[in-house]
Amino acid sequence: MQENVSELARRMRQIELENEAAQHGLLGLASGTARHDFIAARDRHIHAIHQQMIELVGPDQAIKMVAETLWSAADWEMS
Repeated sequence: MQENVSELARRMRQIELENEAAQHGLLGLASGTARHDFIAARDRHIHAIHQQMIELVGPDQAIKMVAETLWSAADWEMS
């Protein structure tokens, strides 16, 4: 059980880092295709991590954890 918790925490941190990188790519100096390719790669990495999380906690919990990792409470309040 503790191993799963640590593994989930590690994967959630990976998602945070991929999302930060995508945000920097979106707001950075790159433009056009290079920017799109960079952000698309980050999205693919997040998807792969999500698939790994499904194996650990199931699909419903995995997507909930990914959403909570990607969006802050302030983001939820604005919607």
